[in-house]
Amino acid sequence: MKSKKRIVLAYSGGLDTSIILKWLQENYKAEVICYTADIGQEIDRKKIFKNAKKFGVKNIIIQNLRDEFVKNYIYPMIRGHAIYEGVYLLGTSIARPLIAKDQIRVAKKFKAYAVSHGATGKGNDQIRFELGYHYFGPKIKVIAPWRVWKLKSRTDLINYAKKHKIEIAKDKKGSAPFSIDDNLFHTSTEGKVLENPKNSAPEFIFQRTNSPEKAPNKPSFVTIDFKYGDPYGINGKKLSPSKLLEKLNLLAGKNAIGRVDLVENRFIGIKSRGVYETPGGTLLIHAHRAMESVTLDKETMHKKDEIMPRYAELIYNGYWYSKERFKLQKIVDLKKNKVNGSVKLKLYKGNITIESRNTKSLAYSMKKVSFEENKTFNKSNVERFINYHKKKLRN
Repeated sequence: MKSKKRIVLAYSGGLDTSIILKWLQENYKAEVICYTADIGQEIDRKKIFKNAKKFGVKNIIIQNLRDEFVKNYIYPMIRGHAIYEGVYLLGTSIARPLIAKDQIRVAKKFKAYAVSHGATGKGNDQIRFELGYHYFGPKIKVIAPWRVWKLKSRTDLINYAKKHKIEIAKDKKGSAPFSIDDNLFHTSTEGKVLENPKNSAPEFIFQRTNSPEKAPNKPSFVTIDFKYGDPYGINGKKLSPSKLLEKLNLLAGKNAIGRVDLVENRFIGIKSRGVYETPGGTLLIHAHRAMESVTLDKETMHKKDEIMPRYAELIYNGYWYSKERFKLQKIVDLKKNKVNGSVKLKLYKGNITIESRNTKSLAYSMKKVSFEENKTFNKSNVERFINYHKKKLRN
């Protein structure tokens, strides 16, 4: 007897992917394997298994990728100080390449002929997923339901769900939910009242950060320890990548750090408005820049700043596995072995203050910078330096 074809679906157990699961079963004569990447989002394992088994799914996979996500995706991005359009720390963008990579691994393991995702036809995620799929499994078919099915709106989806007795979640106000993406690095919230940029974001949508008004009236202090460009400990205690970020998320969120309300330019040309929370990541990027300021030379730092916009755009556009991103990463990491030491931060009602930087590096010279007279810096050279640049000014 000929074995049934298989499709691996990126599955969360929520409304959209539960609808996709049923739709795939109805429209393709194939066994659907449900795959969930655990990258630090809130996962209801019972719900995932319950909802998938309800439709006869035999293979339900939840893969713990937390440490790999932080170590091999977030940390390299932090080393590059990647910020898209001045404010976005790329929390959704950086997660998709890893999910795509591991989903293809599962597809190859089960000899699946296709993979499927729940990204909408207007969003960036469809591109990020599918470029990742292509990089690791160019011969594996991609099924993107939002681009091919006849369901045209959220109302159509809800009616489809009711027809097939699929549970419809409610938000905190009892309405249909916002579009939310969540992982260990960030939470993004889009849709509904947020679609009109005139509307302010309601306080109840924030999931991991206090408002400044509700933050503690006393500051918190934290010291982040770095080795070879990456954080490895907090307050002198070594932690795994995922545990370190978890701890920073709680501390920063309590102190109202990491909120961003932005209108961004999507890769496909649509402007969209979203509210992002990246508490621990905001601390890391501030601390890393402070660490580099006392360990790296001017040319290296300025070169990194020069390439950062392009580096960030590649990540945003789904080009994590591109030759260009790999090339820029080499520039980012050229002298990361020099970035060692610790940075102490003061956190207070949404603000981050650098309290101190501690390193054994000799890049910063107290003797040279001192206002006291010394022989380590020849001031007579300064006049020649200025005269040289006077001539260049009119070239």
